[in-house]
Amino acid sequence: MSTIKNAENVGKAECIISPASKLIGSTLKVMADLGYIGEFEFIDDGKSGMFKVKLQGRINRCGVIKPRFSAKVVDLEKWEKRFLPARNFGVLILSTSQGVVSHKDARDRDIGGQLLAYVY
Repeated sequence: MSTIKNAENVGKAECIISPASKLIGSTLKVMADLGYIGEFEFIDDGKSGMFKVKLQGRINRCGVIKPRFSAKVVDLEKWEKRFLPARNFGVLILSTSQGVVSHKDARDRDIGGQLLAYVY
């Protein structure tokens, strides 16, 4: 997340995220589905790999939530107030039993999970 934020602040068109993992790939997919980043691709370098991400200049701020707090559906409002600047502005990314989803999808599906990141 810090690599993406720094590249966005400088105004770069793309950035490289390494090392790669399935969790990072799932988080990038949620961000791409919501339109915060463009397309991304996995590059195998013989080690752990890396992701090449195309940036669109739509991210004001993003970050990882540490420690990974557990969030119930009823507590999502509290976490929105803590990490997002305004209501219906930005998104929390959660790891749930049904995969990595945004907090809006988690609320629609009525599932909780662990908070991973925020983007706005």
